Amino acid sequence: MANPLDDGALDTLFRTARTYNGYTDEPVGVDRLHAIWELMKWGPTSANQLPGRLVWCVSDEAKATLADACSAQNKPKILAAPVSVVIGMDIDFHEYLPELFPHADAKSWFTGNEPLRRESAMRNSSLQGAYFIMAARALGLDTGPMSGFDAAKVDAAFFSDTPSVKTNFISTLGHGDPGSIYPRSPRPAFEKFNRIA
Repeated sequence: MANPLDDGALDTLFRTARTYNGYTDEPVGVDRLHAIWELMKWGPTSANQLPGRLVWCVSDEAKATLADACSAQNKPKILAAPVSVVIGMDIDFHEYLPELFPHADAKSWFTGNEPLRRESAMRNSSLQGAYFIMAARALGLDTGPMSGFDAAKVDAAFFSDTPSVKTNFISTLGHGDPGSIYPRSPRPAFEKFNRIA
């Protein structure tokens, strides 16, 4: 059994971590993007599906393309961030299951059942998106996950060559500017939204 993390680590990952709307000018190297993946890939998904497909928008051209598919409120955030990330989901993730889950015929569970694949891809790519956020925080970076975009336009721009991949959500990434965050929103006590059965 692993030892509990100390308070400093828990603050970094949860208690003092924030969603950022803007970033400093400090760049984020491609090696950091690889490092995020090397952490987040270990997070659990059902039958090790790993349906997440990420596009890391680093160039001005890629960020402009992504920003063009975003709401007026989100467009400047995408353009100004050092990196913006599209978290997609592969509806045909089952094609990789013989490699990723070799000890069972998991591919057969999903073959011919697209509604089940879509449901599972959404659930598990969302998990991977959360692992992306936590991995970035663990490596000293900040994120700004968001909705507020035209998914069809994002799909056309970034996944036209892989039509089985659809956009789940997007996020900015960098070294957060403290001046860009709002006051902390409330987080309720256990009793408000939980019950023990």
